[in-house]
Amino acid sequence: MVLATVVASAALWWPWPAEASQRIKEIAAVQGVRSNQLIGYGLVVGLDGTGDQTQQTPFTQQGITSMLQQMGITVPAGAAMQLKNIAAVLVTAQLPAFAQPGQQIDVSVSSIGNAKSLRGGTLIATPLKGADGQVYAVAQGNLIVGGAGASANGSKVQINHLSGGRVPQGATVERSVPTPLNQGDSIQLDLNSADFATARAVAQAINTAKGAGTAQALDGRVVRVKAPMDSDSRIAFLADIENLPLELAKPAAKIVLNPRTGSIVLNQAVTLAPCAVAHGSLSVTISSTPVVSQPGALSSGETVVKEKSDISITQQGGSIITLPAGAQLADVVKALNSLGATPQDLLAILQAMKSAGALQAELEVI
Repeated sequence: MVLATVVASAALWWPWPAEASQRIKEIAAVQGVRSNQLIGYGLVVGLDGTGDQTQQTPFTQQGITSMLQQMGITVPAGAAMQLKNIAAVLVTAQLPAFAQPGQQIDVSVSSIGNAKSLRGGTLIATPLKGADGQVYAVAQGNLIVGGAGASANGSKVQINHLSGGRVPQGATVERSVPTPLNQGDSIQLDLNSADFATARAVAQAINTAKGAGTAQALDGRVVRVKAPMDSDSRIAFLADIENLPLELAKPAAKIVLNPRTGSIVLNQAVTLAPCAVAHGSLSVTISSTPVVSQPGALSSGETVVKEKSDISITQQGGSIITLPAGAQLADVVKALNSLGATPQDLLAILQAMKSAGALQAELEVI
């Protein structure tokens, strides 16, 4: 219910126009110009007794043994190491497009063992590999953990998450990834979402600015553009076309539902036909009370503790409410607010209204 009210406020104070002006760079990307995911296995050292319990996480002990062997230190076979200041972690990073050797990128560090906290730890040199198994960066540095916690005598207080952190500029790029930007006589623009009208608008905007026949829409997502062969001229060409303005049509009406959180998001194209809705609530309450069965004096019986459960069902009646037609988002939100339903109830109500043909929108459950 609160979410629907927020959406209504947004619609009243910041109304969306029928057409929205955007640039090509905001709705499309050049094929091949993208980031790549990197991952690596590493160790965080220097923890204040909050690391992995090595008997329960044997891979941590195996990792530290392997590292020490590379440094010329041999650990006796079968040695039981009780390490509390080390944690096994997975290190992830995004290698941006056109990244060159020597450039530094941020890395995220996440515990994979039973470490209580990574706060104050230091990530030791960790190779980061791509999907092809090649090393593209090496990460190392002090962790920044955005949380705090303390525990004593069975009591525990924790703020935010302590099993993950970041190392800003913590990885150094060792290898670049080639891109097909300068290959061939054309480039391909991939739209962020498939839409024939948007693809046509992109092609028309480029042809108007750079000449007829420069761009061709292949389908609802791909636009092929003829580009200069010279590298410097191609970069200037891309800089020009990505800033071309577009007048986009109103998107398709859609409502996104998240049953796990009860979130409901409506776009400005959602409309409502006249309909009648009856809404009631059903609640089931179960209460358990401990019951002690005490045996008689001098008997051989035993005291038994049992649970007595009381179950009650309460159903509140709901009257039929007539919802008027709404052609604007504010009207739709106002009509939904009049139901007095919670966001969880609205999930079912919206699906029922869609089935009845009263809601002109596509429902997407995430």
